[in-house]
Formats: sequence, structure tokens, C-alpha cells
Amino acid sequence: MRRKAKNFFKTPKGQLTIILVILAAMAAPGEGVPAVAAGLVSATIAAGLVDALILRARKKAWEFPSGAVLTAMIVAMVLRPQEPWYVATITSVAAILSKYVFRLRAANVFNPAALAIIANFYVFHTGQSWWGALPEVTPLAQVVLVAAGVFIADRVNKMPLVLAFLGTYFLLFTVTAFVSDPRWVSEVFRPPDLEAALFFAFLILTDPPTSPAKYPDQMVCGVMVAVVSYVVFEWAGVVYYLLAGVLAGNVWEAWRRAKRRTGYTFPRGIGAFLREISPWGMAYHR
Repeated sequence: MRRKAKNFFKTPKGQLTIILVILAAMAAPGEGVPAVAAGLVSATIAAGLVDALILRARKKAWEFPSGAVLTAMIVAMVLRPQEPWYVATITSVAAILSKYVFRLRAANVFNPAALAIIANFYVFHTGQSWWGALPEVTPLAQVVLVAAGVFIADRVNKMPLVLAFLGTYFLLFTVTAFVSDPRWVSEVFRPPDLEAALFFAFLILTDPPTSPAKYPDQMVCGVMVAVVSYVVFEWAGVVYYLLAGVLAGNVWEAWRRAKRRTGYTFPRGIGAFLREISPWGMAYHR
């Protein structure tokens, strides 16, 4: 058991778990430890239990639900800690279930945390403070966030994706500040939106199952996510503009993989592609 735990914490998933625990511990005092702990702990336990049972049924063996733990922690660290504890819990469980509902062959299509947070926004009208990105902590904490983010992005080999996103994202908002009223976009360069963009780029966008592996594809995806996030912010002004961007990138990556395997062409292949990634396309998942 000790050897398995040691080996786990040498993996990117294990190291990301450590990073999230450190960030949560740094942010919790400023947010109120009881408020933070209620959602974080309940979400992690519930999501982990659900995923463990699903993995047991699928693989006929017990397996530590590391992915569920990470997903639940991210969900809880994005939502406001003032939300009732059951909101983060239900959102995290929904995120885990979405992994098994929307699939393309062996991998899930959407980033589960992003999909569930957006879906439950319309159910619970939840707010997002991104407290796990340390917006209420001393500015020096940003050094910790960036250093940890660079480390994990490098471990999963996603730095081109991160740089393409951040470069395009801040370029678009900088240009907008010069050609229109800068007060409209100024919040993007201030807490908590600034830290949210960094947390998003390093720890959510780089999710290996839903992001490209090759560098050219990563750069295309990063630019696309940034553009969609910018457009959603400018036109809709919704709080989940970053998460909407990553879902668009997820769909593009799923389409790219399906096209490479099946030869789908646009637009004729759209119908078959949608059936494949839908809950009713289980025949494709086998």
C-alpha cells in the first residue's frame, strides 16, 4: 500500500493532487476554513465514491478514483465557498457521471468539471469565485500558482497549449482595451479574473484526456479556446466564459480524433459524429 501511494504521487495525477491541496490550504484561511472545507470534503468523498463504484463495475476490481478526486477538488475550488455544501457535491457527482455518458471510444469528450459547472449554473444559479486560484491571498501567492502550473503543464507536456491560450487571450483583451472602453475589460486583468485565467490555463485546459497531444494541435486548440472565451465574455458576459472556451476546444479535439479515425468530413460527418459522442452512441464506444 505504501509503495502504491509513493508511486501514485510520482505520477502527474498524484502531483496535481498535491498541488491542489497546497493551493486549497493557502486559500482556505482567507475564505474561511469551515466554509471551504464543507464543500471541498463532501464533493471529494461523494465523487470518489461514485467513481469507485463505477470503476468496480466496469473493471471487476477496486481502483482508487484519482480522476474523481481531482475533478471534485477543481469544482469546489472554482465555485464560491459560500454556496451550500451540496451544490459542490452534486456538481462533482454530475461531472463524474458525464465522463461515462459523453465518450469517444476510450476517452471522455468534455472536461468533466467544466461541463458540470456550466450545467449546474442553470440549476443552482451558482457563483464562481475561483478561490483556489488564490485571488484573496498576497500577490506573492501568484508566484506559487504560476510555478506549480508550469511544473504540472510541463509534466503532462502541454506548455504550447498553455502559452497559445494565454498569449491569445490577453492579446485579444489588450487590443479591446485600446479600441473600446477599457473599463469593460479591465476586470480580466484584475483579481479574481487574472488568477482564474492562470488556474484555468495550467490546471483545467491541460486535462490530458480532452486536450491534444501534438504541439501544432495544442497551439491551434489554445488559440481556439482563447477566442471562444473572449467572444463569450464580450457577447454574453456570463461568468463561465473560460469554461465555455474549454468545452469548445474539447469538441474540436474530439472531432479531430474522430476525423482521423473515420474520415469524417465537414459538414456531412457532423451527424455521425454527434451520434458517436452522445449518450445514445454506445455502439461506438465498444
